[in-house]
Amino acid sequence: MDMTRREAMAGATALAGLAGTARAAALSSGPLDTHDAMGLADLVRRKQVSATELLDAAIGRAEALNPRFNFLAQKHYDYGHAAIAKGLPQGPFSGVPWLLKDLNTYIAGLATENGSRFFRGYKPDVTSELVRRIEAAGFVIFGKTTVPELGLTGTTENKLTGDTRNPWNPAHITGGSSGGAAAAVAAGVLPAAHATDGGGSIRIPASCCGLFGLKPSRGRVPMGPPRTEGWGGLSVHHAITRSVRDSAAILDATQGPEPGGRYAAPTPAESFLSQVGKAPGRLRIALMLNAPSGAPVDPDCIEATRRAARLCETLGHHVEEAAPKLDVAAIGAASFVLVGASVAADMLDRAKATGIAIGPDVLEPITLGFVGYGQKTTGMDFARANNTLQTAAIIMAQFMAQYDVILSPTLAAPPLELGRINLTPDVDFMAWGQRTAAFSPFTQIANMTGQPAMSVPLGMAKNGLPVGVMFMGRYGDEATLFRLAGQLEKAAPWKDRRPAP
Repeated sequence: MDMTRREAMAGATALAGLAGTARAAALSSGPLDTHDAMGLADLVRRKQVSATELLDAAIGRAEALNPRFNFLAQKHYDYGHAAIAKGLPQGPFSGVPWLLKDLNTYIAGLATENGSRFFRGYKPDVTSELVRRIEAAGFVIFGKTTVPELGLTGTTENKLTGDTRNPWNPAHITGGSSGGAAAAVAAGVLPAAHATDGGGSIRIPASCCGLFGLKPSRGRVPMGPPRTEGWGGLSVHHAITRSVRDSAAILDATQGPEPGGRYAAPTPAESFLSQVGKAPGRLRIALMLNAPSGAPVDPDCIEATRRAARLCETLGHHVEEAAPKLDVAAIGAASFVLVGASVAADMLDRAKATGIAIGPDVLEPITLGFVGYGQKTTGMDFARANNTLQTAAIIMAQFMAQYDVILSPTLAAPPLELGRINLTPDVDFMAWGQRTAAFSPFTQIANMTGQPAMSVPLGMAKNGLPVGVMFMGRYGDEATLFRLAGQLEKAAPWKDRRPAP
């Protein structure tokens, strides 16, 4: 069957399901709705469903739902079918459909456009180490999800692919920069998808879309090739999932040192999956309700965090209000230097390689602002910024000698309406930066210090949109977070809390 016909048939099946025909029952009650990724893999192992059937179901849903929510940047349907035809590895997720994020994650010869007109049609000649590990686990890659240009903001809107919309309310953002991944999972296309996080880009969309999102410790998951570090160590890779156990098992399958890596997170004593069902013990939890920057926090976000704190107390944990004493202005400026310098260097290299001039025809206004800012930074600026963040990591480690976990809101507000923090705003560069930081004043700390942190979908705002709460752990200690997350998932399950079809 040719590609065009197969896509048409898959899309027709999904559309028929949405229209309420006889196939609707099979689609709406199928394994993509009732199973997480581990559950789907188990169905494949027991031959109750085939990898091809799962892939075609996911493609059908993607074709049916993408016009409404706009989460697909690249369609690699033939690649997925070819992988199955070749024979899948017998990994923990053999036969489960998977979407990569369309940002610095490569399959040689297939397009990765980074949400940018400047990278339109770019096809790398390398395959990322993470992709190798994902495929070794048995996942079937069939596309890439939308991102803001270069992952530079907390909403997934760009001039290349358009606006990605929240399945809970399409007038609102999915978060960013992994907003396409979150939209696809929230819409029910698949139970988990690849995501990255350089300032909150896993946790922000997880919060906006009512999903679980864990940012691992720096150096836990491979970043290369060609480079093994992103934004001076701020960025990491992992996933957005419905279930805690999927997140843990995916991290087991992908974590560990990579060839040429400068550093790696400590090797865990046991698998992360084994931690999900274990009692976490009596944790010492620091409750941080105020944004470190002093930005106002929406009452719905405060209340969701207070309810999470009360839940933790009922589970036997000790909770008290406390916060690390960080120089927020200094570490914020330091991060800006690392991001700006990295973006400027990459865009200048791209211009040199293509002969295309940097300008508004290929880059959005805020991206151009980052390029201009980065060009003004010096090597000493970069070194001092790195030193500032190392000092912050030491301060955090000292604070967390007294606490196992920090509990805070994930975001300072429920999901914003589209158009507020995109990269073509109605304000100048500095005002945009203040507006964006005010929406997400909690998440960046974990990137600056390298710690693991997770957004847990425990809250709902009065307007019916999801509100996540964030737990940040000690560096290298994802195990404690997974134990706590498993306990919270059991005590306040969220798997059936989903947007209306």
